[in-house]
Amino acid sequence: MSRPDVGSLVGADVFVGVGAAIRAFAVLGDGVALGDGAHVGAHAVLGDGVALRDGARVGPHAVLGDGCRVGDDARVEPHTVLGDGCRVGARAAVGPHAVLHAGVVLGYDAVVQAGAVLGKPVLGETVSGATLGEGVRVGAGAVVMAGATIGAHAILGDQCHVRERARIGAGTLIGRGSAVDNDVVVGDRVRVQTLVYLTGGSVVEDDVFVGPGVTTTNDSAMGRHPRGQALRGATLRRACRIGGGAVLRPGVEIGEEAFVAAGAVVVHDVPARGVVMGVPARVVREVPDADLLEHWR
Repeated sequence: MSRPDVGSLVGADVFVGVGAAIRAFAVLGDGVALGDGAHVGAHAVLGDGVALRDGARVGPHAVLGDGCRVGDDARVEPHTVLGDGCRVGARAAVGPHAVLHAGVVLGYDAVVQAGAVLGKPVLGETVSGATLGEGVRVGAGAVVMAGATIGAHAILGDQCHVRERARIGAGTLIGRGSAVDNDVVVGDRVRVQTLVYLTGGSVVEDDVFVGPGVTTTNDSAMGRHPRGQALRGATLRRACRIGGGAVLRPGVEIGEEAFVAAGAVVVHDVPARGVVMGVPARVVREVPDADLLEHWR
């Protein structure tokens, strides 16, 4: 076992691999395991049963709760907090001042930038944890609530907000400052631009484009309805496109490959391949064959 730096506190049954380092005033709980070349920064705190795989690095003043696992060559930057039982995959990176609440799973080669919050608890609910797949990118200041699932290689822009039980598909982009409400399902390869609001219960199928500032709604009575009454979000079918600043009323369905012009207010369902514009939006023509997604992959 390598000799820890001055002032470090090391609990019982700690394993330290070849070339591992424990810097000054770090605190390691009982049963901690450090793989070969692992590094624990000054003043860092590792709870009981924490395991750092080979080459993993924990920065100064970081705090890892009991039972956390950090994969090979992963990095946990200074002042980051990982709650009990978090899993950080190999080659992943968690930026400074980020917070991963208990039970968060971060996949291989994922990146979480400074100040992001993952697995944030829902007030009044007991759900915990969030799952983020391989290669996910989470921007600075983004918030992912407990119970959310983010698919492989998805990108969550700076300051976006993904609520509880939302599901974001593989390869999807959620733009800066956009909000994905509770129980929303977003498919694969979706492009949600800046400052979009996807209201609770909405469904966004694969390959949809949602322009900047789009607003979806789910409550025609705006709160004046019996408690527990079901709300109806928007349904955006495969490969439809919604222009910037459009507004969709509760329960509207936008058909497959349909096109909603910028600034439109959509109060009725839009047929597949329909092109709508205006206030209220009206069908003006059909999307031509040359504009279908199959010609633009």
